[in-house]
Order: sequence, then C-alpha cells, then structure tokens
Amino acid sequence: MIDPFIIRTRNGRTTARISGLAPGGHHGASPRITPVFLPMAGCPHACSYCNQNAITSAANHLPPESRVDEALRTYRFLHRPASRPGIIAFYGGNFLGLPERQVHRLLAAAAACVARGDADGIRFSTRPDTITPNALTIIGQYPVTTIELGVQSLDDRVLALSHRGHDAACVTKAASMVKAAGYTLGLQMMTGLPGDTPAGALQTAEKMVAMAPDMVRIYPTLVLAGSLLARRWRQGAYTPERLETAVDLVSRLFLVFTAAGIRVIRMGLQADETLAAKGTVLAGPYHPAFGERVYAHVFYRLAKAAIARHATTLLPIGIRVHPRHLSQMIGGGRANITRLKTIYRIDDLPIKADSRVTPHHLEVDNLPTPVASR
Repeated sequence: MIDPFIIRTRNGRTTARISGLAPGGHHGASPRITPVFLPMAGCPHACSYCNQNAITSAANHLPPESRVDEALRTYRFLHRPASRPGIIAFYGGNFLGLPERQVHRLLAAAAACVARGDADGIRFSTRPDTITPNALTIIGQYPVTTIELGVQSLDDRVLALSHRGHDAACVTKAASMVKAAGYTLGLQMMTGLPGDTPAGALQTAEKMVAMAPDMVRIYPTLVLAGSLLARRWRQGAYTPERLETAVDLVSRLFLVFTAAGIRVIRMGLQADETLAAKGTVLAGPYHPAFGERVYAHVFYRLAKAAIARHATTLLPIGIRVHPRHLSQMIGGGRANITRLKTIYRIDDLPIKADSRVTPHHLEVDNLPTPVASR
C-alpha cells in the first residue's frame, strides 16, 4: 500500500503533504456538470438501500428528451455566466438498462447540445451488468466521454445482502470493457452496507484501485424511508454506521485512492432540501457537509503524522496551511486543535493561513521560546 502522506523534516520545519494530490487542485479542475436525473429508471429491481425518489425528489418515470434542454436552461440560470460548456450527465438511474429506443433518444438530444456548442460531452451512470458489446456499440455513435459504474462493494456476500443482482466478477469485467473502449471510467462505492465492515470496504477500495479508474465516488449508506433497509433497521436487523465512524473510514478510503493518483470527486450524497426534509433519512451518517468533515479528518491525520515526526516537539510549535485549508485544519468547533493538543500534550497550537504554503500541504514550525520577564 502506498504511504498516504509524504513527510520531510529539516532545520526545525516539518513539511507534510497528502500523497497523490496535485499542488494546484485535486488533480485539476472538475468539469461543469449539467445533471439530468432518471430516478430508478432502467433499474431491474430495487437494491435494499435504495429509494431514488427520496434522493432526487422526482417521480419514477422516464423523462422526455426535452428534459435535456430544460436542464441546460436551468443550469445557465443558476450558474451564469458559465465560463465554459459543461458535461450533460444522466444520473439517478441505470442508464443502459433503459429501453434501447429511449437510450438513443436521450443520447441524441444530448448530442445535439454538444453539436451546437452548449456542452462538451455526455456522461452517465449505469450498473456493471448493463455493460455489453451491444450497449457499447450503441453509445459509440454519440459523444459519450465518461461512464460511471455503480460498484458499491466487491464482496460477493455484501452484494447479495444488498440485493444488487450481480457479483464482483461482473464489475471487473465491465470496468475492463469500459476502459478498453476508450471511455473515462468512474467507479462508485458505498460504506456501511449490510454485512460489510471497515476492513471489507478497504479491500474493495484496493480492488478498485487495481481497476485503474479515473475517478471514484464514496457514499456512506443511509437508511432512506421506503427502502427495504428501512424495514430491516426497524426490525433491528441492520445497524447503520455512526457519523464519526463513517467520516474516519471514508477518510481512509480517500487516502487509498489519492495515494494511487485516483480522483475522489464526491464523498456523501449531495445535500438538498428533499434529502434534508424530515422523514427522508431515517438513520445513518448523514451530514449536509459530509465531504468537508472528511477533509477536516484527513488534515487531522496529516498533522498528527507530521507532529509525530517533528524533531523538536518539546519546543513551542505552530502549523501553517494554505488559506483554502484553514477551516479544514482547525476542524469543526476547533476539534482538530483540541485533539492534537491532548495527544501531544501541547499547551498551545496556533494554526495560521499562509498563501506561501502549497495546497494540500502543511508545515510544522518551531516557534520562538518566550523570554521570561524579570
């Protein structure tokens, strides 16, 4: 396993950085996305954790092709002025599980937007068991750039308990076919699924790294109203992750992927009014800023490793980070500072923003020892 942190100490200063992250950003700027939601469309059955109607606040039906243009108009209104065209993304359903005629119609509508310069390309999410030679032939006629596969787990027992309807070998084969066809590959995984463990999730991550995806998403399992998992939870047959446990585990998964040079483009479900509405999420590690909490935990672990390696921890020390990471280094409620001071028995630990520090780095410095007054 690649070391998630790179730490160097010299002349009273320790520099630590997150392995695999580009200094100027998280592997470069992410493209603008214009989402078109297909709630549960094309799904052969409902997975135990799923209630896409709750996630997308849309009815379970196939959208007309006009929804593509509507999505673009909405995006322009919300994000204008757009600096560049974006990617039309079909999310929320099993895209290649739709009737073939519907796949053609939706891709043709999106391709027309690309042809007139309103978008740069098309991407969609789909189940691994819908990746077939025929399906790849169909989409080869259109400007599709990225295919995301809902992996969730690479443990056959966990997949069976989650009612996924395919095994891990199916995922491996599908990922290989997508890459061989020249598409950008995205993989989505979940934590806290029935029968899964933190060790099992880390094994899934390592197996996903071996598939060499271009990007991943990590979603903690939530108990959504109307799902089979909700029934199991009420019966006491399923115990969801605690928020702190999920944050810690996802931070470890994040470091596994970034150390391998793989972008993590989302952690936790996108917060919106529907998901936050009372009665939608019944249990589980939901937080509207889940990803931010994970980043704060990553910086806590980075600082902890750096201070442990710092040569002169008996002297007063301080930490400097790039301004964009100041709140992540401090942590919610100054939690990171409190924990570090307790662990290393430090009376004071000033955290400062310094634009000279490279993003995704931190620097631990010896501070001048106060001169006792006479």
